[in-house]
Amino acid sequence: MIVDDGIRRMYGPDPEDVFYYLTLYNENYEMPAMPEGAQEGIIRGIYRFAEATNGGKRRATILFSGSIQGSAREAARLLAEQHDVAVELWSVTSYKALREDALVCERWTRLHPSEPPKTPYVTEQLSSVEGPVVAVSDFMKAVPDQIARWVPAPFTTLGTDGYGRSDTREALRSHFEVDAGHIVVAVLKALADAGDAKGDEVVDAIAAYGIDTEAPDPRWA
Repeated sequence: MIVDDGIRRMYGPDPEDVFYYLTLYNENYEMPAMPEGAQEGIIRGIYRFAEATNGGKRRATILFSGSIQGSAREAARLLAEQHDVAVELWSVTSYKALREDALVCERWTRLHPSEPPKTPYVTEQLSSVEGPVVAVSDFMKAVPDQIARWVPAPFTTLGTDGYGRSDTREALRSHFEVDAGHIVVAVLKALADAGDAKGDEVVDAIAAYGIDTEAPDPRWA
């Protein structure tokens, strides 16, 4: 979808002065099917990957990008089966594009005070989500944080801030606290902050997923 859009805009009948880039991963996994109606969101930066399917009374949303989709999907499964939390999954194809769109909307609104304000695409898309939003990335937290102020819900970011390391992906994601267990804990803590979970539930989850609360901060370890 993105390559097709780039070719059309850069080399079509009316070429635009733009350029496209792709960030590629080297992790092998089965490519999931494209959800129905996702075309616009793929191009603009975010689309709903999967709706919440279980009947959990509590709700949350997980944002992910690229190959960390496996951790996000596993966390959604664990939250549904073990913690009675129904989770929507959203794929973010470009935090940069979402930020640029939001900045354009902010500028237009600032310079046209007598007109109805423009709503950023990311705000529009996430306006219907229930509960907190947790964004998980194989990149630094600063990448998802680009959209933080336009997300209309409590927002938590998990990312791989720290020094470069060579290890298995599983070990690295555990070290940088972006694996499924840490995502589950982040969601439960956000729910607790909103009064929808008890602190003991978060403590129990930390123990259940083998998280060492005294481990060094990965930013410095």
